[in-house]
Amino acid sequence: MPRRLIYILLMLLSVQGLTAQEIQCSLSVSASAIQGTNKAVFDNMQQALNEFLRSQIWTNDKFAPSERIECNFSFNITEQVSSNEFKGSLSIQLRRPVFNSAYISTTLNLRDNDIQFKYDEGQSLVYSATSYDSNNLVPILAFYVYFMLGMDYDTFSPNGGTAYFRQAETIVTQAQSSTYKGWKSFEGVQNRYWLVNNVLDDNHRAFRTELYNWHRKGLDQMVENVELGRSVILSSIEKLKDVKRSSARNAYLLGVYFTAKCDEIINLFSEAPKLEQDKLMEALQVADPGNLTKYKKISENKR
Repeated sequence: MPRRLIYILLMLLSVQGLTAQEIQCSLSVSASAIQGTNKAVFDNMQQALNEFLRSQIWTNDKFAPSERIECNFSFNITEQVSSNEFKGSLSIQLRRPVFNSAYISTTLNLRDNDIQFKYDEGQSLVYSATSYDSNNLVPILAFYVYFMLGMDYDTFSPNGGTAYFRQAETIVTQAQSSTYKGWKSFEGVQNRYWLVNNVLDDNHRAFRTELYNWHRKGLDQMVENVELGRSVILSSIEKLKDVKRSSARNAYLLGVYFTAKCDEIINLFSEAPKLEQDKLMEALQVADPGNLTKYKKISENKR
């Protein structure tokens, strides 16, 4: 059964031309900080990783070409530890189309600074669901692909992404024996472990509920009724405020989400009535205090 049945019906898509490939993803590798190294290795790395992402089948669902999930991976390699080991950061962005419009909503935008892996030119990149690859490169990519799938599915059906979040959690569990950072609970609160732990925590279930409400009941309805869609999103932000208050541990998850949504919020509410703007700012003071300076742009258009 197609993964987005409701969305498919609304878009009047036919079943012709369905494909198993789920993601439409571009991946780049930058290594401008590395001096005295054969730059071809990074070009080959970029090509190999893109081929890996394109060839891997991540779900059992069928996708029409127009349904493929849009995402970007950007590696910034800052250090060559040895002839085949590298360190740096990874930026990830996930986007979702809004029904009956040209607008594309960013649903995930994060940077992972704990990136370290081994890569040999010409090596086979293979993901195994049952074991951890000690080179660390494929597990990192697979973790974020599954996390993005979880986020995307959740925006189309309530808790629709659980199976994919569980796959990401399994990768974290497999990586507990790894010597590389980013996989363990005691390595800080802003890493892969806590990202998936928080999204699956029953105490934070409201986050996933509002992920659905924000996109399916809010954004997808705005072409027909801007006021109704905006009010749903305001309600979601107010409920996410309560999620933030429930536990300090989920600050990373909410911070990642609002990093993706900050500009969208500003655009949506800059023309809202003053009462809505006041309620929004009150909620954001708790839900996303780190971006309050940016949100001041909203009040510039108060009516």
